[in-house]
Amino acid sequence: MVITVTELKQNLDKYLRLAETENILISNNGKILAMLSNPHADRIAMANALLGVIPADITLEEALMEKANNSL
Repeated sequence: MVITVTELKQNLDKYLRLAETENILISNNGKILAMLSNPHADRIAMANALLGVIPADITLEEALMEKANNSL
């Protein structure tokens, strides 16, 4: 999403909340100046990728136990 500096100033709270889930590009006179983003976006993406590996029919604790047993 691209917004202007003026829009950001007028609705800062709104865009800070949105930045938790998506990148917000800030422009001035048509030029992108900055980006608001979640500082933990890399960790969130990694967690989502790893959760996709765990079968749906076992709990997280069971998956961790299985991993611990396999690494011995």
